[in-house]
Amino acid sequence: MKHLRNFSAAALLCIAPAVFGQEQADENQSEAIDEIVILGHPLSAEGLATPADVLTGEELERKLADSIGATVAGEPGIHNGSFGIAVGRPVIHGLGGARVRIMEDRIDTMDVSVTSGDHAVTVDPFIADRVEIFKGSGTLLYGSGSIGGVVDIHTGRIPHVAPDDLSGRLDLRWADNGDAGNGSFRLDGGMGNFAWHLDGFRRESDDYEIPGYAESALFRAMEEEEHEHEEEEHEDEGHEEEEHEEDEEAFGVLPGSALDMKGGAAGFSFIGERGFIGISVSNLSGEYGIPGHAHGHGHEEEEHHEEEAHHEDEEHEEEEHDEEHEDEEGNPFIDLKQTRVDLEAALIDPLPGFSTLNVRLGVNDYEHLEIEPSGEVGTAFDNQAWEARVELTHLPVGGWGGAVGLQLSDRSFSVVGEEAFTPPVDSRAMGVFWVGERSFDSFAIEAGARLENLEHEPVTGAEADFTTLSASLGAIMPLDNTWTATVLADYSARAPVGEELFSNGPHLATRSFEIGDPGLDEEQALNFSATLRGTGARWSVSGTVYYTRFNDFIYHAATGEEMDGLDVRRIAQADATFAGLDLEASLIVADWGDATLELRGFFDTVSAELDVSGNDNLPLLPPDRIGVGLSFNSGAFSAELDYMRASEQNSVTEYELPTEGYGDLRAYASYGIERGGMLTELFLRGRNLTGDEQRHHTSIVKDLAPAPDRTIEAGLRVRFQ
Repeated sequence: MKHLRNFSAAALLCIAPAVFGQEQADENQSEAIDEIVILGHPLSAEGLATPADVLTGEELERKLADSIGATVAGEPGIHNGSFGIAVGRPVIHGLGGARVRIMEDRIDTMDVSVTSGDHAVTVDPFIADRVEIFKGSGTLLYGSGSIGGVVDIHTGRIPHVAPDDLSGRLDLRWADNGDAGNGSFRLDGGMGNFAWHLDGFRRESDDYEIPGYAESALFRAMEEEEHEHEEEEHEDEGHEEEEHEEDEEAFGVLPGSALDMKGGAAGFSFIGERGFIGISVSNLSGEYGIPGHAHGHGHEEEEHHEEEAHHEDEEHEEEEHDEEHEDEEGNPFIDLKQTRVDLEAALIDPLPGFSTLNVRLGVNDYEHLEIEPSGEVGTAFDNQAWEARVELTHLPVGGWGGAVGLQLSDRSFSVVGEEAFTPPVDSRAMGVFWVGERSFDSFAIEAGARLENLEHEPVTGAEADFTTLSASLGAIMPLDNTWTATVLADYSARAPVGEELFSNGPHLATRSFEIGDPGLDEEQALNFSATLRGTGARWSVSGTVYYTRFNDFIYHAATGEEMDGLDVRRIAQADATFAGLDLEASLIVADWGDATLELRGFFDTVSAELDVSGNDNLPLLPPDRIGVGLSFNSGAFSAELDYMRASEQNSVTEYELPTEGYGDLRAYASYGIERGGMLTELFLRGRNLTGDEQRHHTSIVKDLAPAPDRTIEAGLRVRFQ
């Protein structure tokens, strides 16, 4: 870490004289300080060829949920890879996990959510100012971990401008399902050239209610068939049938779905005429359950111990087994802690030929313990990581404006305990990139390239080294004052993550024994997308069609074998294709006075197949969805009613169960009162109002942990400035 400290100190010291050199001449000039606005993409001010969505303001407030995956899942082409309500990673155009990068202010979250579906993302959506979603390869700016897309949560924890007045917001809400309570606050202020930020949140929920059994009907039927088969085998072998108490099936409430999370941050910045320097320190801690009994002993193992006990000392061993069973009742849970330090500095006109310089650094200390029902620590995860970015926006050269950058990262990841399915791995990455654009009379062109090197050094076994190249070319073509068309072609590559290379052990959260492949090649993708957008005075339409051809696509291949009572899944590679369509539209159907009634709709679909013989389906593929909604706004009152229908998913891979379709009816109403610069808003929200059994096919525990039953949430929001 010594070179990291030297790097950050040198960068800040180089910028500091330019930031503060002129402000001492006249302190009153601080009132004329320019704000430096740096969004997730240096070309976003001119429009992007990459399909993208932005959630901010009132729209973001209405869609906030317990996880970032649930918050953005209503956007066309985006689903939630859920694991109960505490855990949810976005799935973009059918791609998730290590292919979708989740960032906090343009730096990776640096948690372990990519290693397993039961690991939470450590940035809380309730502290977000803005969420930017890039639906397609983001490898040029953010590296090979974003070959499928990017979700960037902008928090404002490092102030970019010194505010004239104190501003803040407070959000308090309570939901009947699980007796869930949620509170968050934010304060921003400053004086002269000094700006500060504070935020915090606390979220609690008991196990939530579900509309029926925790296990799906197909899963229960499969278990019953396996149980009958085992009984027949025992009868054939001449064993006497033993009476034992059957495990009670969870019904009406999902065990292990409770959570208790809290966190907060403090940020400070010094702001001059030409830039700023800032730092923030954030902390996140809490506990959440792992639904589905994924870490409990298997049925076969219990039967084995019972049979062995019967042969050795029937009465004595049965008593011990009963006591042991009582100790292990309940669900495992995760105890998580993270401390993160972020630094940012920006400068206007840093060098001849360059308009802005931005330096970002994040240092992360993460650990979580997976606690068994007995109270013992089953597995400990530790992730020490840092990531740094330097971006320089250059003035036009040959008509091309754009940005060049350097990105560095280092990660030390280890797992210790019974779920240590991968050895400790140190990973280091370095990437250089350029993105640019050039405008012509009737269209604009975007282009870019990135060269990246990634090294994995496991504590045991051979090192792995990958060098990847990515490039893109796109065009933005205004057709008239109403319609704009964009087309994009990009080639991207993704280096395998350490878990894909070196895993070799039981991964109980996925109920599998995972076996990696140290000989994996980098994953390569050739992507084409086209978007048509139209906007009128009373309507808007947007549609995106995309096609991606993967070479050496990395996936989990179910083998049908068993090891340690778990299904064996090997990391494999094969060519694959993804194709899909996203559509959304809105129309103001009526307006009178200050009141408007708007009709909305969306549709998305994605298909994918492997280039293999036999079953060519991929696991966890999202189903088709169609939705329609109405919005009514009249002065201080607003209301929404939305219905979404998810189709059944029958395109399943080997040893994967299909998922039934479901509906989701949601309603929202709010009333705001504004006085003296303070807006007080009361709101009421209903989710899954029809009480449908909702099982997200993108979830690895879809057959064990359905989404919550009907939920009514009431809350209070206060904003002031």
